[in-house]
Amino acid sequence: MTLTELRYIVTLAQEQHFGHAAERCHVSQPTLSVGVKKLEDELGVLIFERSKSAVRLTPVGENIVAQAQKVLEQAQGIRELAQAGKNQLTAPLKVGAIYTVGPYLFPHLIPQLHRVAPQMPLYIEENFTHVLREKLRNGELDAVIIALPFNEADVLTLPLYDEPFCALMPADHPWTAKKTIDTAMLNDKSLLLLGEGHCFRDQVLEACPTLNKGGEGSRHTTVESSSLETIRHMVASGLGVSILPLSAVHSHHYAPGVIEVRPLTAPAPFRTVAIAWRASFPRPKAIEILADSIRLCSVAKNPAEQPA
Repeated sequence: MTLTELRYIVTLAQEQHFGHAAERCHVSQPTLSVGVKKLEDELGVLIFERSKSAVRLTPVGENIVAQAQKVLEQAQGIRELAQAGKNQLTAPLKVGAIYTVGPYLFPHLIPQLHRVAPQMPLYIEENFTHVLREKLRNGELDAVIIALPFNEADVLTLPLYDEPFCALMPADHPWTAKKTIDTAMLNDKSLLLLGEGHCFRDQVLEACPTLNKGGEGSRHTTVESSSLETIRHMVASGLGVSILPLSAVHSHHYAPGVIEVRPLTAPAPFRTVAIAWRASFPRPKAIEILADSIRLCSVAKNPAEQPA
């Protein structure tokens, strides 16, 4: 049994295709097939069920691949500990973030992180929570920045900051005369929301219980979009109002007099942004530096703490 063979079965389990797995492992398909078969023969069990159309893990194969992933991660940890006199801040860090955090956090985070860990560049991915969860679990990402709750076996989470929600509206909207916007007011107005799959959409719906889309007595019209930036443009055009996290509110290039922002009436709904990483991840110092750098970013500070 070799680490190479373990890498073959982990990659094949992820790809479920011999050709694609061989490409990721930078070997020929026959080489990968022979390696997988050799390991199965040595163990005396079938790890994969093969057919013309698919490659699937057997029940015992699922347990073997899960253990192989841990072995590979531990082996990688040995390599990283040996690098640069065991300096955990000299290798790239693979970080994922949900779509409604990444674009607003990374422009502040990267310069801050570069000051304290210049030899630790970031590989960055933005995606849905469920995709980031899977990539964290299988080792494709080292840490993910998400909104709580986030529960996963053998994964640690650390809350970083609370972020209130704000109302965004066209500058000529009658609500601009108000100092705060009550979430109940959104019941009979056009509301622009993110589409299915975005956790921020679910948080807005939870914060605004009157938004029973399609339910009896609901009079508002909900427009869905794929990104907060698209929503901002539709608000600016006069299509309706929306709810945005505070970090996204002022991240735009519109001239004054196009869009207006109002806080929500207290107690204002908010989300808690957190970092999550595998408990077995061998570079805890890198996670610590990343978390500290995020806390120092302006988007992570309480509005009252920020300069006017």
